[in-house]
Amino acid sequence: MRRFISSIILFCAVTLSASAQFTQNKDITGGPPGQNVQTGVNPESDVLADTTSGFSMKAMVRGLLRKQQLKTGYALASNAILPGVMQVYNKDYWKLPLIYGGIGSGIYFGIQNNNQYLETGNKDYAKVSALCFAGAAAVYWGTLMDGVVSFETPDKPDPAKAAIYSALLPGLGQAYNGDWWHIPIWYGGLMVCAYTYHFNDMQYKRFRYIYNVANDNSSGYIGHITASQAKVYRDLYRRYRDYSIVATIVVYALNIIDANVFAHMSDFNVNDDLSFNVKPAMIEPLDGKFLASASPMSYGFQMNLTF
Repeated sequence: MRRFISSIILFCAVTLSASAQFTQNKDITGGPPGQNVQTGVNPESDVLADTTSGFSMKAMVRGLLRKQQLKTGYALASNAILPGVMQVYNKDYWKLPLIYGGIGSGIYFGIQNNNQYLETGNKDYAKVSALCFAGAAAVYWGTLMDGVVSFETPDKPDPAKAAIYSALLPGLGQAYNGDWWHIPIWYGGLMVCAYTYHFNDMQYKRFRYIYNVANDNSSGYIGHITASQAKVYRDLYRRYRDYSIVATIVVYALNIIDANVFAHMSDFNVNDDLSFNVKPAMIEPLDGKFLASASPMSYGFQMNLTF
């Protein structure tokens, strides 16, 4: 009985002491909750509020001029708008002739061979033209990749850089994060999507051909699939082909999100320590005006949960 009474007294003392932190002072006027509470960032906190909004051309230009810190996304955007900007920012000036020489040569010879194809009808010129344009695109892609790789960031790994890596080359962001086991998953998903697209496209073209032949009375078609049946299968496989394109886009987007999220979680503590402890503690109020008593300290319990 004595222990029970002692426990009740201790509980009441702790409760009254803790409630003193939330008792309003007589100087505080009435009103809705939070009316007289000062909002803002705690000056003792080391967390900085991010007040930036969206894309800012001014911030990008100031970053390129080294008047403020350049963000990774701005670095990629500037290099995409004007190839070679990040090479200048990184002081890799010797790369500029390679960049503009490769892009310019690919576009020039691509246009020349395309004009030859239009004049002569020779498909060899069309193939060469496609290769030249593909070469110019490859140099442009390499320019973006080189600019991001050479760009130094304070965070290791940097979530923005990880997302850009996976956008430029699926799986590269996972390799940058050290999550190598993610790469087969995403490439497996992309391969399944590519095979599904190829199969449905092949069936779509097959039944489209049957439908066109069956509708042509002069073709002498005697197949066992009628034109109406061929039309149903043609539309079905065309729909499945479109679904496979959507699935490919979704897998590609999830690959980028995966790289970004796991880069954010790279410093997350995932040890096996699962513990919960409670101990007495002295509680200091955040603002003295909420105290009902003159005592600046209160007594209570501190609970720590580790998982």
